[in-house]
Amino acid sequence: MLGDYRITGRRASEIAAAVELGVSEGHLAPGTPLPPLRDLAGELGVNPNTVAAAYRLLRDRGVIETAGRRGSRIRPRPAHTPRDQIRLPVPAHARDLSDGNPDPALLPDLTPALELAAGQARRNPVRYGDPAADPGLLALAGAGFAADGLPAGPLAVASGSLDTIERILTTRLRPGDAVAVEDPGWGSLLDLLPALGLRPVPVPLDDAGPLPGLLAGALEAGARAVVVTSRAQNPTGAALTAGRAAELRAVLARHPDVLLIEDDHGHGIVDLPYHPLAGAGSAHWAVVRSAAKAYGPDLRLSVAVGDPDTVGRVLGRQRLGAGWVSHLLQHAVAALWRADAAPVGRVADAYRVRREALIGELAARGIAAHGASGLNVWIPVPDEAVALAALVQRGWVAAPGARYRLQSPPGLRITVAQLDPADARRLARDLAAVLAGPDGSAGAAADGTASRLV
Repeated sequence: MLGDYRITGRRASEIAAAVELGVSEGHLAPGTPLPPLRDLAGELGVNPNTVAAAYRLLRDRGVIETAGRRGSRIRPRPAHTPRDQIRLPVPAHARDLSDGNPDPALLPDLTPALELAAGQARRNPVRYGDPAADPGLLALAGAGFAADGLPAGPLAVASGSLDTIERILTTRLRPGDAVAVEDPGWGSLLDLLPALGLRPVPVPLDDAGPLPGLLAGALEAGARAVVVTSRAQNPTGAALTAGRAAELRAVLARHPDVLLIEDDHGHGIVDLPYHPLAGAGSAHWAVVRSAAKAYGPDLRLSVAVGDPDTVGRVLGRQRLGAGWVSHLLQHAVAALWRADAAPVGRVADAYRVRREALIGELAARGIAAHGASGLNVWIPVPDEAVALAALVQRGWVAAPGARYRLQSPPGLRITVAQLDPADARRLARDLAAVLAGPDGSAGAAADGTASRLV
């Protein structure tokens, strides 16, 4: 079962540490089954309850998963082997389309905003005990949330979308709870959940967002929270439509105790209308918006609105840890918002042209692709490894779909942020050659199911 590797220890913490060491050193591969509780207890000469406690620790840390009578096994991707490590090297001759970064040419010059923030800090330096959030930033964010029809609620400032989501989940859920997530979905979130001891429940989606019937099934099966990407979904580009949002609100209304988190990380780079789910009756909810895509990933700042209890818990826990997000960053982001430093119409239009160029070139060659909004295009393929290797030979590096999938079929994610139409034509031609069947036709032909990702 474990090969030559021996689990040692007399205490639960020692047994858990031995398993984690085996994983980190590569002796226990993903999927390796662990011995039954009583077998390992007999081998170590300890009480079975001690082994049970060790396995519980490992489960809470995201190292193992338990599947009822099938026992416990090493998770396919333990928390200390994150999905973003699943990547191909970029040869000197190749173009990297895997990184998910915005186009630097569309990011604003930060100098004026940072100078304003520095001047404000010089005139009125922040001290311990001062308010954690800049009132000017909160006013701008609050006005934006209100304009999009969100319920009124308190605001919280944190260090990016994932930081906010983690704070919300840890204040409302316990290890072992299930969380409904999009599949394919954001790899960092799929890593975060097991690291927190939470269990991701995959919900398939199409170009309009999560499929309502399958979300209903996940909630009826006991999921205690759901995370939905409003626009520019990573990796597929899906964006909630008005009709889909109404269907999802109807599902959520039947489960008012489920925690709802809406990740609107595409705010600032997408000009599609925002269709909120909050207000459907969820007692506990939050909507998160980040500055990273519009102003640059190094601006680690997000603002969330939510119900008073959820946001209150987040702020209370934040005070015991980081305390606050740097007011220099808060003042800078507020200055960028006031100045409309990255006009959403111009930015969204640039990304739309690049997405549609690639999707159109692929469709002309019989290849289905997805990208309703944002920076990325998702392309279903029969075999990720074969497609990735063949594309590298032709000078293209894509992101493997395995970074983003739980149970959904294989695919590739292409970041189009800096892909001009001429490059799109060449990439589509190369991808068609890679996917060509024996008769020369594309192996992933576009058909009536092109809008589905399941």
